[in-house]
Amino acid sequence: VQLQASGGGLVQAGGSLRLSCAVSGFTTDEYSLGWFRQAPGTEREFVAHITRSGDITNYADSVKDRFTVSRDNAKNTGYLQINSLKPEDTAVYYCAANPYYSINYVYTSAYEYWGQGTLVTVSS
Repeated sequence: VQLQASGGGLVQAGGSLRLSCAVSGFTTDEYSLGWFRQAPGTEREFVAHITRSGDITNYADSVKDRFTVSRDNAKNTGYLQINSLKPEDTAVYYCAANPYYSINYVYTSAYEYWGQGTLVTVSS
């Protein structure tokens, strides 16, 4: 199983980005997908989660009005749309896959597979 995150970059505050997570090794909807981020000197924190079918999404309170998680099972790809970016959103963003639904989706330990991360830098 491999996850490849992409779409990060340098953007001004107020701008938008769409991150992608290409998944291989799983068949379409065999996994739930989580997004996490890690800023320098901090622990990796939960951002968003989407279930296998995409019918349920969950967000950290700090991003719920600006971030949207989605997936295209036909393409085996997950997405994280980030709007109204703030300097405090600067971090490496990771996608992670879990073959089973876990109520503990906010924790890194709930995921078996991780992508390499994509850097998002927001300038003020």
